[in-house]
Amino acid sequence: MLLAQALFSRPDVLLLDEPTNNLDINSIRWLERTINAYDATMIIISHDRHFLNQVCTHIADLDYQQLKICPGNYDDFMLASVQARQRVGRRTPRPSPDLGPAEFVRRFSANASKARQATSRKRQLEKIKIEEIRPSSRQNPYIRFEQAKKLYRSAVTVDGLTFRYPGADRDIFTKLKFTIEAEQRVAIIGPNGIGKTTLMRCLAGDLTPTAGTITWVENAQVGYMPQDPSAEFEQKTDLLTWMSTWTGKADDEQIVRATLGRLLFSGDETKKQVRVLSGGEKGRMMYGKMMLTRPNVMLMDEPTNHMDMETIESLQIGLEKVPRHADLRVPRSRVRGRAGQPHDRAEARRQCHRFHRYLRRIPRGAGPRILGQGLGLSGCKPPGSPGSGRAAHRLPKRV
Repeated sequence: MLLAQALFSRPDVLLLDEPTNNLDINSIRWLERTINAYDATMIIISHDRHFLNQVCTHIADLDYQQLKICPGNYDDFMLASVQARQRVGRRTPRPSPDLGPAEFVRRFSANASKARQATSRKRQLEKIKIEEIRPSSRQNPYIRFEQAKKLYRSAVTVDGLTFRYPGADRDIFTKLKFTIEAEQRVAIIGPNGIGKTTLMRCLAGDLTPTAGTITWVENAQVGYMPQDPSAEFEQKTDLLTWMSTWTGKADDEQIVRATLGRLLFSGDETKKQVRVLSGGEKGRMMYGKMMLTRPNVMLMDEPTNHMDMETIESLQIGLEKVPRHADLRVPRSRVRGRAGQPHDRAEARRQCHRFHRYLRRIPRGAGPRILGQGLGLSGCKPPGSPGSGRAAHRLPKRV
């Protein structure tokens, strides 16, 4: 609705701040087509590199305490910036094994026999202009998820799950039945409004199902990152106090400070009030909560919303290093031949495609689709199996 409002009057200048957040695949494709067909000046903030490659003609990079504008899309900018960095490094004089000009001038400027040589080298030094290589303002957080206990077989069993919001005239989903085993990574996909987040909130215990049961195994410790974590940061408290509420018995203040430091909160920043955090900073704090609580089941609803590319890359690495037990995730259904991060194709590709061989459909009208391996969905048989009624449908290697 906000995009429609911004585009309806056909303005001459359009400002879009992370417009792809929370959008499904078809909406992002529509937005890309609309922007490319629209003749106007646009300034876009986005951490979706695929989206930037599709729509941008120039990249304005805010780094090194400067704003530089480069022609081309994001991939062109990255290639040009790496090449420029290498050129600057090659032009920077390297120390030689013999005495350099500065050392020669310092030692022999008062020596009568070598005063002329010292003067000559001093003039050479004055002509050299060393281009400063400034440290980048970009930083990668260190994200690692551990487990207090391990799961070895099943994680959760859902039987006859039905949900309807109070006062609504229809169910969001009806009679869902599936089992998620340990060592599975599952993506719930579907368009906006079909019930993906509602299903996730039911699994996390935020919502009570209208009918059916959700049974977690005895040793399951569930960590939940909601789509919008703002409710977690409404209290008047600082970062250190907020993070300390999630520590275990063996964790002290030093562990909390170390966790905050890994997430790029250090020094006086730990005294900052959680209510003033940006969307990306709140997301990093939620990562810290999961790092300290050490769950063995992770429910993550669009965990890359508002995240910069460095944090998304660190999250991918952290998830890849999670022991292969239960890890249930909801990417933003960002599939385009190449899958993407929760609303980013690269993340879904790296985290999910290795574990999913078949697409098993939930019965018609039942809600979102669950993409996974070995899910016993009610009314569904494996594609191509006897009595399934349709030929085998094998997903491409990259989902």
